[in-house]
Amino acid sequence: MSQKEIWYETLHANFGQYFSIDHVLYHEKTDHQDLIIFENAALGRMMALDGVVQTTERDEFIYHEMLTHVPLLAHGNAKRILIIGGGDGAMLREICRHRNVEQITMVEIDASVVAFCRQYLPQHNAGAYNDPRFRLIIDDGVNFVKQCHEKFDVIISDCTDPIGPGESLFTSDFYQGCARCLNEGGIFVAQNGVCFLQQEEAVNSHKKLSHYFSDVSFYQAAVPTYYGGIMTFAWACNDPDLRQISLDKLQHRFASAEIECRYYNPAIHIGSFALPQYLLNALSASR
Repeated sequence: MSQKEIWYETLHANFGQYFSIDHVLYHEKTDHQDLIIFENAALGRMMALDGVVQTTERDEFIYHEMLTHVPLLAHGNAKRILIIGGGDGAMLREICRHRNVEQITMVEIDASVVAFCRQYLPQHNAGAYNDPRFRLIIDDGVNFVKQCHEKFDVIISDCTDPIGPGESLFTSDFYQGCARCLNEGGIFVAQNGVCFLQQEEAVNSHKKLSHYFSDVSFYQAAVPTYYGGIMTFAWACNDPDLRQISLDKLQHRFASAEIECRYYNPAIHIGSFALPQYLLNALSASR
């Protein structure tokens, strides 16, 4: 197989992963980043930004179900949701499954990501862009939460890694803006990398978030595409009880929502907040 038919990704200097490219559907350098969408026999259609794979058709459900249903079902009565990023539409798809949600706002910095994912990754949004509760705002996430006068019950930061356009979504300014935009009892969650390889990112996020929220932690899931161990999701709110909802209550809320998932369930929800000792040690040492 020639070099041109393989997509290489290197998160760590000494090792990485590769994907065979069966067919390139789209490749362009947008105003913000290098975007490619290609087909792979094992994982289906895949999107990479600036050389880093962001999502695949085969396993995206794990990431999107966990980043959506954990905060929404923990909250229990979320009406207004803000997504930062999420241009592929899959986070929107999962939120739209919650009938009690009244308004969904997505702030995406790169309009090209939305346009080309709608065309080339239709299974990700599954028609969610047509939901009447949805509105799209093309803007920088940090700028939006600084200027916004609205309040939200749940904010989901579906960000890329802290390089390029995604770097600003790991800053104190962003976290402060999100805290300001949350209603009382609101929850903020965010993609926070693979903590075995990106431990410093988790520690830094924890430190910064702790300035604006009284209860800060992480929860986790294993997403095959994001190699190197478990993926961590930052969790921040001001009510510690929301992180410790009983199994009975979660089961009731999940059944009432009438949502069928392929990864998420109430037992997974509770277990996801159990973190490996190496991460707990790193967080403790940083205090």
